[in-house]
Amino acid sequence: MRRVARRLRRLRGGPWLFDSGLALVAAGLSRGLFAELVDTAQPALPRPVVALGYSLVLLHTLPLAARRRFPLAVLGTSVASALAFAALGLPPFFLGPAILVPVYTVAAYCGRRASLASLAAVEAALAAVQLTRVGVETSAWVQFALIIGAAWLLGRFVGDRRVYAAQLEQRTAELEQAREELARRAVAEERLRLARELHDVVAHSISVIAVQSGVGAHVANAQPKEAAKALAAIEATSRVALTELRRLLGVLRQEGEPQGSLAPVPGLAELDSLLAEVAKAGLAVRLRVEGTPSPLPAGVDLSAYRIVQEALTNVVKHAGPARAQVMIRYSDRDVTVEITDDGRGAAAPTGDGRVATGHGLIGMRERVAAFGGDLKVGPEPGNGFRVAARLPLAADRR
Repeated sequence: MRRVARRLRRLRGGPWLFDSGLALVAAGLSRGLFAELVDTAQPALPRPVVALGYSLVLLHTLPLAARRRFPLAVLGTSVASALAFAALGLPPFFLGPAILVPVYTVAAYCGRRASLASLAAVEAALAAVQLTRVGVETSAWVQFALIIGAAWLLGRFVGDRRVYAAQLEQRTAELEQAREELARRAVAEERLRLARELHDVVAHSISVIAVQSGVGAHVANAQPKEAAKALAAIEATSRVALTELRRLLGVLRQEGEPQGSLAPVPGLAELDSLLAEVAKAGLAVRLRVEGTPSPLPAGVDLSAYRIVQEALTNVVKHAGPARAQVMIRYSDRDVTVEITDDGRGAAAPTGDGRVATGHGLIGMRERVAAFGGDLKVGPEPGNGFRVAARLPLAADRR
């Protein structure tokens, strides 16, 4: 329903058409009342007065079509035409209730001072007509003055609500923008962290190549000279690459962040140590391995380890008293890690299967996406939570 209302408000010409119809209805009503006055007047009204009266009726009502764009001008025209109507000796009340519309409009669309001044002008004009006419009961004048005041109050209420709704919509848009910015920042931070860790993997590999090629260059004297030249070239190239990667790492790292060492980064082989650390935090974890463990690419090994680490950290933080199970499944094409627990669970994912908040879960998604794998995160039936990630051993971009 809200979407339909917004679309109706956005239709071009919608308010103008409504106000035009309102002006025609008010003109027809006022003309009918004035025609009744003309037919019942004794003695009969002079024709010039009747013609001028009909003109004033139209001047009093038709400008209502522009009431939103020119609220003060429309109200001034309505008051002036009513005073001119009274100056002809005709009762202004035969113009009908059309004066209430511009009073309401000024209160709804103008500032408080302008609307109060307009209300005072209308009430003063009404008092002037009351004082110059004979035979009009004071109670009728008071009643009509109260009706005009009620129209003004209704206009102020609607205007305040419209301003409040606009401010609320603006704040909602700002909060949505801030939420999206935080999400983008979280993703960027996780990608930077992932890039730094992958850099450590590459840097370690290149450092090993540099050492091995240097040794090869020393022991290659017994080999053909071309082999020695190739080993020397490998050594030089790998050391240059290592220097460049270290320079890149300096750009990626934040100020004050410690420099990464060239020691091997953790992998699934270090799961026992990780589970021992988690056990110290009070979480009992059971490890199950399916398939034949085999050496994994360094990036895949690191990502699998980090996913298990982050999932167990989330269990400790959010699951309460619980038990967890870590399952590692090896195959020729991929490795799958699955972490389940029987605790009270964590935040459910969004409708598309992704988790919008939580840097750890965002990091898991980024790690899996980097290798073209699959990630499934969500609550288990009943209690508990499940994280399952498949990491291809070869490029599997889709």
